[in-house]
Amino acid sequence: MAEPLYIGIDQGTSGARAIAMDGDGNVAGEAAFVMVDFGSNHRDPAVWKQVTDAALMGVLAQIDREDVVAICIDGTSGTMLPIDASGTPLAQGRMYNDACEDTALLDIIARHAPQESAAHGASSGLAKALIFQRDFAPHKVVHQADWLAGNLCGIYSSDDNNALKTGYDPVAGRWPDWMANTGLDMALLPVVQHPGTPVAGLLPDIAAKFDLPETVQIVAGTTDGCASFLATGAEEVGDGVTALGTTLTLKILSDVPVFDPASGVYSHHILGKWLAGGASNTGGNVLVAHFSNDELVELSNRIDPSRDSGLDYYPLTKPGERFPVADPDRPPVMIPVPDDRALFLQGILEGIAAIEAGGYARLAELGAPELRRLRTVGGGANNPVWSRIRNRYLNIDMQPAAHNQAAYGAARLALYGVER
Repeated sequence: MAEPLYIGIDQGTSGARAIAMDGDGNVAGEAAFVMVDFGSNHRDPAVWKQVTDAALMGVLAQIDREDVVAICIDGTSGTMLPIDASGTPLAQGRMYNDACEDTALLDIIARHAPQESAAHGASSGLAKALIFQRDFAPHKVVHQADWLAGNLCGIYSSDDNNALKTGYDPVAGRWPDWMANTGLDMALLPVVQHPGTPVAGLLPDIAAKFDLPETVQIVAGTTDGCASFLATGAEEVGDGVTALGTTLTLKILSDVPVFDPASGVYSHHILGKWLAGGASNTGGNVLVAHFSNDELVELSNRIDPSRDSGLDYYPLTKPGERFPVADPDRPPVMIPVPDDRALFLQGILEGIAAIEAGGYARLAELGAPELRRLRTVGGGANNPVWSRIRNRYLNIDMQPAAHNQAAYGAARLALYGVER
């Protein structure tokens, strides 16, 4: 073996990507395929398997297969399916954003689930499990990443992160007793392990199919969101990652779990620490509503980020906020509107930066550590003027993200799992 390699596979909403990296974090190979090349039904587990297999085959073609030590798979949070005793799906999957149409089930969950549980809501993983139990009499109900990893090693176990929305208690480290009161057969739930925990080696036929050693370890996976965080290189308590996408998402590594159900703050157990985060309704959606991409570039170049605009905006596309303060009636504040379009843009960028700073302050109030280092992902990370504005509000050490693909984060988790 020349250099041990660790493979991460990201099963996303539209396709799969595999990345192989060495122990120093250097990428040795990468391959990606889109789901539509294998079928039009994104709920079909057979399509998930085909696109994931293709990504794995693609990355293996670029490396020495004898060097592979471990594989980790992340999946979309809240995507689930029922399986029989052999691991064969009994139905198509219910996706992360598929709402439960049976309001009676949601009422049952609401009566029994503690306020801090992530099992609440129309897209609850627990609701999906109850539907599968009722309609298919499965042997197990598993998450997308559980099933894909189980196909490789024969053990369909889960991880703290994927299990969270199904009702798992990551603080106690178990499926809580109250779940049985909803009518769920607790035997349907998979065994849960910490992300990165070695689960098993490859099945002999799988090792032969991919021409890999049977000793390759499949480690417990994670969600795509957690893998994206890990991809940035964040690993110490106080490391934060801001995602400047359609909405504004903040995450920080904490030494203690942080929960605030009212504002959607939950904590994932990962790397022996806690990943706490929240999401605001502000973000790139506001910018897109008022500016074209060309305008954003041209107007940004006219902004002096060291000087304040004097505007005090709370940028939203419509009333309602989740975090830092949960207020379904919170109105947008985007007046006065100056004649100078560059000044208008600056006011919006400053408003989003102020919400970001307030979000990290709110997480600290809830028990998370003070923000010490910050990495940024998403389209907004490419705007240097906005970065300087944000630094004025946050006054924090900003570092570049190591990588922007969740598969890289899954590969980091594979490395962490076998070397810890």
